[in-house]
Amino acid sequence: MATIWIIVIYLGALLAFAMGSKIFFRGTSADYFVASRSIGPFMLLMSVFGTTMTAFALVGSTGKSFERGIGTYGLMASSSGLIHAACFLLIGLKLWAIGKRHGYVTQIQFFRARFDSNGLGYLLFPILVLLVIPYLLIGVIGAAKTIGGVTGPKKTPRGMIEGTFPDLFESTGGAIPPWLTGAVICIVVLCYIFAGGSRAAAWANTFQTLVFMTMGVLAFILISNKLGGLGAAIEQAKEGHLVRTVSSEGKVGVPPIMFATYMFIPLSVGMFPHLFQHWLTAKSAKAFKLTVIAHPICIMIVWVPCVLIGLWATGLKPLEGAAPAAVLAKMVGILVKDPVIVGLVTAGILAAIMSSLDSQFLCLGTIFTNDIVLHNTKKKYTDKQILLMARGFVLAIVVITYVLAMVLIDQNVFDLAIWCFSGFAALTPLVIAALYWRRSTKEGAIASIVATTVVWFYFFAKSGFGGEYVILGGVMPVAVCWLTGVVAMVAVSLATKPPSKETVDKFFP
Repeated sequence: MATIWIIVIYLGALLAFAMGSKIFFRGTSADYFVASRSIGPFMLLMSVFGTTMTAFALVGSTGKSFERGIGTYGLMASSSGLIHAACFLLIGLKLWAIGKRHGYVTQIQFFRARFDSNGLGYLLFPILVLLVIPYLLIGVIGAAKTIGGVTGPKKTPRGMIEGTFPDLFESTGGAIPPWLTGAVICIVVLCYIFAGGSRAAAWANTFQTLVFMTMGVLAFILISNKLGGLGAAIEQAKEGHLVRTVSSEGKVGVPPIMFATYMFIPLSVGMFPHLFQHWLTAKSAKAFKLTVIAHPICIMIVWVPCVLIGLWATGLKPLEGAAPAAVLAKMVGILVKDPVIVGLVTAGILAAIMSSLDSQFLCLGTIFTNDIVLHNTKKKYTDKQILLMARGFVLAIVVITYVLAMVLIDQNVFDLAIWCFSGFAALTPLVIAALYWRRSTKEGAIASIVATTVVWFYFFAKSGFGGEYVILGGVMPVAVCWLTGVVAMVAVSLATKPPSKETVDKFFP
């Protein structure tokens, strides 16, 4: 029970810390949505990094490394470090400046004004919501798999060890069931999001990011020590890792063309609506400097241990046939015997998961309130009414996410995340054109969104709605989707009337 108590204490500390931000809450909608644009450099770094590092980074990368080997690091982490930083500098900083100058709090407000089109916002809203929901799902599924792996029965060299609650949860072998874990995680996040909005999310993300970075390094050190050190851990994994070389069908390993086209996926940060909202909370342009410099270093600190742990797991017989999403939790549960340490590491995994959930829940409430309810309305709402609408939509999204997560509980976290990221990455020609190409038009923007969405959905359906899928011997679908968006934007913009001089002068002063 020591492990469970550590997790309970962590959740309580997180709730107390995040709720503490309420003493600075000004009660206005601007404070709830963008923290009155008052977040400094360190908290901006922690909130941005925490938002981008999800169950995908910890649970997903470990599981994918277990499946495909060391190449998993190259697929996402190495390119993400550079591409994310470039997106923060070339996209995030410009959007912050425009948002502050014109008072925007959502992406859709910016795109509507930039392309002078109300319809563009109504087209983009459901697409953003449908892309964020899978992102939410991987958080809830990742948390359920982690807690299930830690508290469930384990196969060890000495035999089977029963789960933590064999009498209470007989159907899961004593493991805490997914429905309970998902409910607790969602309720905790809802509590502080309801209370303090974006400021509470920034505070919570700072606390959670420090926790999961520290605990990730701790897990790495403890597991490598239990395996006899780094050299011994790599040696014992060599035989198991042989099956992860490229087969004639290209089903395992990392083919070169796949490696190259994976680099489109990190572009997704340029279109994340929750990251856009975090950018707008920055106090000044100088606040971005630390994020651009330190973000790649933080990625390395998190991804290297997780990928190596997944690689080492290939050499452990007790993990043969294990579900990829449960590998990290099982490695900790089997090799690290101290229940306090197991609890701390599990808390770190939950921290990574929850640091994204809060921002995503909040951003959906924000765009619904500002871009659907308040947009074009003549009725004047009070701040209290606006906050009530935002919180109501957040609650609805949480319920939908929870139900879908329980239905899709066996889905591969890494692959589901890749489809989510691919959708956002494929939309980046829209934001790049909006910021850097004066000649881009609303017709070009609409054509780009529609064409990209149709092609993405076609590939998503071909994958079985969330499985791994490549074309032409290893090309990632995101590359085709992205190029489709570029061609549609350029061709239709050049074939239609240029934007008005007022619009150009407003966004290209």
